[in-house]
Amino acid sequence: TMARGDATRFQTVLESLGYYKGMFSITIAGHDIADKTLPDLLDKVPQGQTVEVKTTVARGPLYTLRQISYKGEIPPGFQPAEFVGVAAGDPAVAGDVMNGQAALLSALQEHGYAFANVAEPFAFADDAANAVDISYRLKAGPRETIGALSFRGLGQVNESFVRETLTAHPGDLYQPSAIEAARGKLVSLGVFSSVSVHAADKAGADNAVPVVFELQERPRHAVAFSGAYSTDLGGSVSASWSHRNLLGSAEQLNITASTIGLGGTATSGLGYSLGVQFIKPRFLSDDQDFETDLNAIKQHLDAYAQTAETFGIFLRRRLTPQWSASAGVSVMHDLVSQESTERTYELIAAPLSSTFDYTGLKDPLSDPTSGARAAVSFTPTVSRGKTTSFFAVLQASGSVYVDLSDNGRSVIAARGLVGSIQGGSNFDLPPDQRLYAGGSGTVRGFRYQSIGPHFADGNPTGASSIDAVSLEYRQRVLRNYGVAAFVDAGQASADSLPFNGSIQVGAGVGARYYTAIGAIRADIAVPITRVPKGDTFELYISIEIGRAHV
Repeated sequence: TMARGDATRFQTVLESLGYYKGMFSITIAGHDIADKTLPDLLDKVPQGQTVEVKTTVARGPLYTLRQISYKGEIPPGFQPAEFVGVAAGDPAVAGDVMNGQAALLSALQEHGYAFANVAEPFAFADDAANAVDISYRLKAGPRETIGALSFRGLGQVNESFVRETLTAHPGDLYQPSAIEAARGKLVSLGVFSSVSVHAADKAGADNAVPVVFELQERPRHAVAFSGAYSTDLGGSVSASWSHRNLLGSAEQLNITASTIGLGGTATSGLGYSLGVQFIKPRFLSDDQDFETDLNAIKQHLDAYAQTAETFGIFLRRRLTPQWSASAGVSVMHDLVSQESTERTYELIAAPLSSTFDYTGLKDPLSDPTSGARAAVSFTPTVSRGKTTSFFAVLQASGSVYVDLSDNGRSVIAARGLVGSIQGGSNFDLPPDQRLYAGGSGTVRGFRYQSIGPHFADGNPTGASSIDAVSLEYRQRVLRNYGVAAFVDAGQASADSLPFNGSIQVGAGVGARYYTAIGAIRADIAVPITRVPKGDTFELYISIEIGRAHV
């Protein structure tokens, strides 16, 4: 019985691929499955003994599409052949022909024919010519526009704000792609956990189709905790509180607090990091956000000790789905001590940046598996301290992800970084504004900020240029585990031109455990080359402890 079922499936598969004269045979123990004596023969086979099942397939000639015709109600100027996706001379593959039906329906709807219909195509096979003729029947119906837009499920979010956010409006030509783009715009606000769209089953007297957006608001508040440990920077514990809809129009208020420097070979005391961020979406433009940041930090590092407060305002604009840019101004009060010399700086900066993201990720906690990212920044800065100086920091970074398995389980990740400070000598710059290499963000295996120029006692001086590269292989194991192997290299120099200095190389391996709230990561790396006061290895662990919506 199973073999006869396989015979039917073989026939279906061959015909679906365009082989309508395919021949096949199935034998069991040398007998054709049509042999009426076969059941009795099989009953006599001793238990545990196997018999040979043999399948022979002859595909025969491949049928091709000979003629494709379109009938029924076809709108003026609409050319079905431009959208159907198959043409005369193509193999007569059933799936391609059926896809043409869906493609024609989608094209009609995109041209405003909201209630168009495309019947299942009629096929005529000419066995003498090994050809198939296909006929599609279309019924366009009247052309429609978008009618009244209404919302269900709104609570704390202002309806006026939601309506202004939409990119589809009453009176626009009815297009599913335009309605989906409007839905995606609402999703991107971050205040809705789900957004669905329902169009009316029929148009009104004015050929307008009413559209309803079903919305489910996310909890307004979220609390998150995280922790990290590395042998160079020690332990850190962070907590954050967020309000997603502060004033009713998707304004965000984010407050973060961290304790840093809990031990570590590159630190000499406990520190803190505090931040308050306010974001106003759709500021003066649909794709533009206004952001203000207030931050305070205190840290004790081998390179310097710092206590600083920063206030900044920024405009961030989405130029395309992949490109975004920002511009702003920030002021900093900076108290820095280096090599027993303490100085106070007042800095005014005007950072400009542009970012590119072609990874397709919506969740920032997920690891990219394909695509690329890039960022370029230019930060002209005026520093007032013992003397007044002007300098500009230029940085460019990029990463590429190659999915070797086509399912995200085997990935090669490569990244690069280059930076330069133009203006003023190395020691004219505030120590915390100089460039440093070494640590988890540049060259793993080396103590934080340890690569580059050093004082006589081995402490880092800071540099005017930096460059670093990394190559990493990531492999998922089972469902929630992963391993990684990597090699990093980089250099930092007092010269403002990159690619100077002594190249340092580190390598290591890592383990990952992927949870619903992010990945727990553990990397261990060793230096292949050596620097003053270097360690024999570095360990990096990070974990997001939990997230709650309140």
